[in-house]
Amino acid sequence: MVLRISCFVLLLCAILTPAVAEFDGKKSEWNGFDRYDFTVDGRRCLVVAPQQTAEGRPWVWRARFFGHEPQTDIALLNEGFHLTYCDVGGLFGSPQAVAHWNAFYQVMTEQHKLADRPVLEGMSRGGLIIYNWAAANPDKVACIYADAPVCDFKSWPGGKGKGKGGGGAWQQCLGAYGLSEADALKYMHNPIDNLKPLAEAGVPLLHVVGDADVVVPVEENSAIIEKRYKEIGGLIQVIHKPGVGHHPHSLKDPGRIVAFVLKQTRKNVQLRGNLDNSRIRFEHKRRGHVAFIGGSITEMSGYRAMVCESLKKRFPETNFTFTAAGIASTCSTTGAFRLRNDVLNKGPVDLFFIEFAVNDDQDAGHTRQVCIRGMEGIVRQARRHNPDMDMVITHFVNPGMLTQLQAGKTPLSMRAHSDVARHYSVSTIQLAKEIAEQITDGKITWQQFGGTHPKPFGNRICTEMIDQLLDTAWDDPLEKKATPNPHAMPERPLDSLHYGNGRFIDLTKATIETGWEIKTPNWQAIPGGKRSRFTGIPILCGEEPGATLTLKFTGTAVGAYVTAGPDAAILEARVDGGDVQSVNLYHRFSKGLHYPRTVMFATDLSAGEHVLTLRIADDSKSSGHAARIIKFVAN
Repeated sequence: MVLRISCFVLLLCAILTPAVAEFDGKKSEWNGFDRYDFTVDGRRCLVVAPQQTAEGRPWVWRARFFGHEPQTDIALLNEGFHLTYCDVGGLFGSPQAVAHWNAFYQVMTEQHKLADRPVLEGMSRGGLIIYNWAAANPDKVACIYADAPVCDFKSWPGGKGKGKGGGGAWQQCLGAYGLSEADALKYMHNPIDNLKPLAEAGVPLLHVVGDADVVVPVEENSAIIEKRYKEIGGLIQVIHKPGVGHHPHSLKDPGRIVAFVLKQTRKNVQLRGNLDNSRIRFEHKRRGHVAFIGGSITEMSGYRAMVCESLKKRFPETNFTFTAAGIASTCSTTGAFRLRNDVLNKGPVDLFFIEFAVNDDQDAGHTRQVCIRGMEGIVRQARRHNPDMDMVITHFVNPGMLTQLQAGKTPLSMRAHSDVARHYSVSTIQLAKEIAEQITDGKITWQQFGGTHPKPFGNRICTEMIDQLLDTAWDDPLEKKATPNPHAMPERPLDSLHYGNGRFIDLTKATIETGWEIKTPNWQAIPGGKRSRFTGIPILCGEEPGATLTLKFTGTAVGAYVTAGPDAAILEARVDGGDVQSVNLYHRFSKGLHYPRTVMFATDLSAGEHVLTLRIADDSKSSGHAARIIKFVAN
């Protein structure tokens, strides 16, 4: 495996803080490190502490056979990881074993403040507990390193296939699960059966196997995991040892294992599933369409331009098309409605970068529900348009979000967008968290980063993180016969009223009753700042109270994409003759700017045809009664 690590990433890995011997129990020495033995939930446990603790307090959670072939564990201790063990011998990964591990996890994370997502390491029968615990806790796992692992107890200790079986261990296993042999043979909760939660959470897997293993045959265990995990979009790497049996475990030189773990524990770069489809296009077809959507952070010449240059250097023989769909001040709601026009109509996209956390927070002030509906709408539309499309969601940061992050809180927009990313196995770049951590640790200042609209220094950090994500996703050689594998669409959305059918409706579809006109306004005569992209286009304008129009549309939601300045009106909207909804177009930024925003008149209509009636209200909370509609929107 070729490991490429940027200078930025090397800097992060090198940052260590003094370890604190905060563990109780009997203290001893293990390979030059302090070891503490104690009990949790009635089980024998231990922790080996590094001499220097890595940033973020990462840890390796060893299952079974502690101390056997310890080279990987020692190497990770030297990298600043804690090494832990909770003995659940004789339980074969049963629900009782999972419960003991739950208790141990709680102690490690709540009392000793180790990272929320440990590395799970399991050799041989240890494969049962690491996979069963991970399936029950997929959001608490950084990655899995499994060495000649048992992935189906029918193979071992059952011996119901080609393997030798475990003799008396089979009866012990049946007792641990409370199963008869007949029921055990029909049991569908072995690791090979329970991979979907891990794939959805984006948990990367590494298996090290001996191809001549007759105790835990590869074809009955790791080969099934590999095939099934890849089929559901999971990321797995298998290192084969030709001619080697069940022993020896691990690798004499653990470098490849350690490199895998280090790449997966950089918590602010989250690879979910894989990004193979875009790579196949770039590397084999030598053509690629990369698109970016977001607000002013994406519109400006910042991280977007740097990522474009990085991709061109990475694939110098590839003919790229780059679509820049950043529009200042726009949020994920507007993004969902303009996606078709601004991105999807440009042709199939191979790699899609999405950025809306800042504007959903500071500009739109969205609720969690609205954040999800917009972001989920973007992801669902993109995936439906091209199921092969790879996506990345990036979270930038503003001063308010920074304050929350430094106080240990995750801003609402970031939480909502991350929930969507997790549900659809979309990779994320947690730039906001990275910057908050670096500022808190005194490594950089907010001024150095550049603020809400980062300086080149700040955009370079973002680009380095994206490069790290791509390095991780594209590290191994691409098979010559590799073909795209469509990304799965979850059966159930997070929010049934998502804007997954969002679209623009042309202004000419409206029926004007009185007081409205499609025209290019005389902007020079209108007070307030303007965005140049809107000053040269026809807009549906109404400027007097009582101006009325109707719009026939199909869908469950309707609204308008407007530019609202100091003279912004209040609109009275009703659908199908129902109750009047009063919608104030004036935004808190409208005082000095004709501000682009999307306002919704109804969001939970029954599917089908409807009629919207709009009237400019007699009242106003601004200097006028102007409504300037760029496009109608419907879902």
